[in-house]
Amino acid sequence: MAEPPLLPLKENKIAKGTFAVVGIMSTLVIYGILQEKIMRVPYGPDKEFFSYSLFLVFCNRITTSAVSAGVLLASKKALDPVAPLYKYGVVSISNILTTTCQYEALKYVSFPVQTLAKCAKMIPVMIWGAIIMQKKYQGQDYLLAFLVTLGCSLFILYQGAGDISPFNRGRESTVWGVSLMIGYLGFDGFTSTFQDKLFKGYDMEIHNQIFYTTVCSCLLSFTGLILQGNLLMAIDFVSRHHDCFFDIGLLSTVATASQFFISYTIRTFGALTFATIMTTRQLVSILLSCLWFGHPLSWEQCIGAVIVFGSLYARSFLKTKEKVAPSLEMAETKAPGGS
Repeated sequence: MAEPPLLPLKENKIAKGTFAVVGIMSTLVIYGILQEKIMRVPYGPDKEFFSYSLFLVFCNRITTSAVSAGVLLASKKALDPVAPLYKYGVVSISNILTTTCQYEALKYVSFPVQTLAKCAKMIPVMIWGAIIMQKKYQGQDYLLAFLVTLGCSLFILYQGAGDISPFNRGRESTVWGVSLMIGYLGFDGFTSTFQDKLFKGYDMEIHNQIFYTTVCSCLLSFTGLILQGNLLMAIDFVSRHHDCFFDIGLLSTVATASQFFISYTIRTFGALTFATIMTTRQLVSILLSCLWFGHPLSWEQCIGAVIVFGSLYARSFLKTKEKVAPSLEMAETKAPGGS
């Protein structure tokens, strides 16, 4: 009599899983294509390029903060900060630097190069984790980091013979572009590790954290635009190029939606499932970018991609086995005596 309820539970889990996968894949794949289009594709008959990265950060953050505030108000939860404001500010500064490096790097390296390089973020996370959190890692973690670094190096160093994209600006894989990617990885690793340390011990809703972090980011990015003198120039650009205005609006929308799909997936299925979905998303994004924007891949790059994604999927598989093994042991211990 206890078996019939299992089917609805299984169907419910499949429905939730489908919702999470479709949500993350659709929003982040669209986000990836749009950010490459905005930063690398010329607008208008005069072929003008959009070059105001901080304006993109500002638009993304103000959209996310408005939506998170709406969610908090609709759920009748307190808007008061849970942690000291300076802690939100530190995370915001690091996050702004991360996103700015990401957008700026697209002026110098292709989206496939940038996307695959992001897979190496575990290296700075491990370094910051050891420094800030005093974490210790196993041998397989260092082996995985080495393999991902090797694959990323192959992908970056051995470019395809002739980028057929009509939007290529002839600055592929410059020292400055690689430096920006290193900056992105360093700041991103610091952001996630420092955020983990700072917000431990606080009973904090995810929307509260998103709201105050993005509000701080709005204020900081707006101040940066004023100091650089780029705010009016960016507004003038999007007012003259309505398709750019639409792209930025859509970019901000999918960036905001992705934040909530990500938090839903981690809360419902855990970080391991989320990591597997993100790895698949990166692979799909690279393939779509190569087809859409005409980035040819050399055979060395294909080998590098296989090494990176093979290593990441292997990690997910090994962690799944590690989680299953203790569960089986407990089940065997609790089971009645066998035949």
